Amino acid sequence: MKSHTSRLVAGMLLAFVLLVGSASAAEEAKISVLNPRGNPPPIRLVPMAPRLDTLNGKTIYVINIGFGDTLLPEVRNVLAEKFPKANWVYKRKAGSYFDDDPQLWAEIKEKGNAMIMGVGH
Repeated sequence: MKSHTSRLVAGMLLAFVLLVGSASAAEEAKISVLNPRGNPPPIRLVPMAPRLDTLNGKTIYVINIGFGDTLLPEVRNVLAEKFPKANWVYKRKAGSYFDDDPQLWAEIKEKGNAMIMGVGH
């Protein structure tokens, strides 16, 4: 019983010392808190491309980046039926969504008037 009482007294003394010591240390220490979001750059607004006045005689590319191997060819076929005076070109973009395809972009800039890109789900 004596050892239990001495342990209890020692524990209470230790707790008191820790509380007093941490209170004075907390008053002295200063903490800098940083915002984890950082400072985002200003938003640059980019306007949408102007609409074509007509599709007649225009070349429109339907670009697949790998998600619509069944859907996008059918989209191209439906649009070709609905707008027969337009030239509809279906192309598969090289690589994934994140990969650049400079040859395809150059072809569209040279020969195309508009583009529809299927980006998946």
